[in-house]
Amino acid sequence: MLSKKVCMLGSFSVGKTSLVEQFLHSIFSDKYLSTVGVKISKKTVNIDGTDMSLVLWDMEGKDDYVDIKMSHLRGTMGFFVVADLTRLDTFDAALKIRRVALDVLGENTPHMLLLNKSDRPTWEVNDERIEAAQAAGIKVLRTSARTGTAVNEAFETLAKDMLAKT
Repeated sequence: MLSKKVCMLGSFSVGKTSLVEQFLHSIFSDKYLSTVGVKISKKTVNIDGTDMSLVLWDMEGKDDYVDIKMSHLRGTMGFFVVADLTRLDTFDAALKIRRVALDVLGENTPHMLLLNKSDRPTWEVNDERIEAAQAAGIKVLRTSARTGTAVNEAFETLAKDMLAKT
């Protein structure tokens, strides 16, 4: 069975842990618990007939990852950068974090920008910014850890992209 390390990157309180919990257990909690360091979880998925163990590294929230420990990224085969649609600053931070991660891991590392909290009625991140990111070649998906919207799709898409690079 293939095993792939996936890192969850992003600012504080964007929903990284909630996305992981929704993917692993189909649950959501309103209680905010800040991740300290890294929390590691696993889930096996079947992608086009191939079993793949996703080893999820849920990293603590930071507005930049300039000082991230290289040991935390070592062996990463794919990553998500998560932003909160209701907080524009997290979107801008996510783009910077993405750049740092690609500089460390390599330009061809499979990744996606997840715009979380899509269930909320008001967003600070507008369509123009999202379209500009997509035009720059960034895979973007609007997710909701609360409702489960596009959560499985995000992990399956990244798994397919990683499988294609195997």
